[in-house]
Amino acid sequence: METNKNRPQWEGAGGTPGGMGEFLLGLGMAVAGAYLLVSNVTVTSGFWSLWGYNSFGLSLLPLIFGIGLLFFNGRSKIGWLLLFIGIVIIFAGIIMNLHIYFQPLSLFSTLVMLALLAGGIGLVARSLRTH
Repeated sequence: METNKNRPQWEGAGGTPGGMGEFLLGLGMAVAGAYLLVSNVTVTSGFWSLWGYNSFGLSLLPLIFGIGLLFFNGRSKIGWLLLFIGIVIIFAGIIMNLHIYFQPLSLFSTLVMLALLAGGIGLVARSLRTH
């Protein structure tokens, strides 16, 4: 059994020689920074409105008509289309009505979170290069 002495026995991150320690440290830092960042965000929702009126019921119309057509004829292409459009409208409405707030933090805490995230991403990127 012949081994190639020029080829490393154990390849690092991204198939490059070395860099596995940098990769793991960077990954840990990025995960910790991302966790701290998203754990300080509050997500709430509001009511659906169209010109100042509650419009959630209006968004259900394509879904209801699609379901009705599918109960009448299960192969109705218009029924399936209305059902799909209704589901898309409902999910889009839910996402569009989310309000995302960053909780008040000290400047130090914010800088630590962002430094962990950016530094971790930088170390992961550096570990994928050949040294």
